[in-house]
Amino acid sequence: MTTKVRKGQAPDQLSREEFGQRFRGSFVDPAFQAEAPAIARIEEIAWLGYADGRKAPITRKAGPGYADPDYDLSVDWIEAKERIDRARDTWADPKTKTRALVICGSPRNDGTCPGEISKTFRLAGLVNEVLVKDKVDVDFLDLSLLTSEYGRNIHPCKGCVSTAMPLCHFPCSCYPNHSLAQTNDWMNEIYERWTSAHAIVIVTPTHWYSTSSVLKLMIDRLVCADGGNPDPTSTHGKKPAEAKALELAGWDYPKHLDKRIYGLVVHGDVAGIEGSRRALSDWLDWMGLIDAGDQARLDR
Repeated sequence: MTTKVRKGQAPDQLSREEFGQRFRGSFVDPAFQAEAPAIARIEEIAWLGYADGRKAPITRKAGPGYADPDYDLSVDWIEAKERIDRARDTWADPKTKTRALVICGSPRNDGTCPGEISKTFRLAGLVNEVLVKDKVDVDFLDLSLLTSEYGRNIHPCKGCVSTAMPLCHFPCSCYPNHSLAQTNDWMNEIYERWTSAHAIVIVTPTHWYSTSSVLKLMIDRLVCADGGNPDPTSTHGKKPAEAKALELAGWDYPKHLDKRIYGLVVHGDVAGIEGSRRALSDWLDWMGLIDAGDQARLDR
């Protein structure tokens, strides 16, 4: 790893005119015209937030237990971390009832363009029924809601881990980014749901020899659970030079989701099913999860 921080890829900030065009793109419905002056005032506030780079406008001091207690941490991040810590305590408590997270990895549902429920949803429903009969608490995560619910997002991974592992915080601190309107990110809730589960079952279709886009978004954002840094103050936010120095000094790559059992069902109509299943099972193995046996990794 080089300690040099390379620069020169990102373009300049948008012009005020271009920013305005993009902002007003959310208000093209003629129903908004009566409030055009109010929208213009909100646009100006949003522009100032963008121009000033106000990623996390609401912060508080990190406090005891962090490398830099005086660092201003995002309140969003602190609250997400506290929920995940409580979920981990519940998961580790032997008195806790067995809990499984069943993930429907298809983008299809009957509430949006396809107009019909997916085969994946039906298969995941069968998994749910079997587990419930075995007295397992089931948490059903339907990723198709990304395509059909207002404001439901999993924003793309920015690849901080490729700079240095300590720059990739757990939970992810890249979002929300209010200056870029990258908000309503679902992942803080999803991290908590993965953490509290004793078992994970993923049911997914095959799209172009790979997984669906909604599942891949979640997978990429789980990179912080495999070696991620639980203390953003140790890098003072996103300071790449500090993160590189930490990794070079010795990093323990904590596995935040290991020791959970997993099952995997990959289905498709044409080709690429086996390769997709193999890639997914390799990923889960790498994360430190344990397959529930040979029949727990199915491709059909």
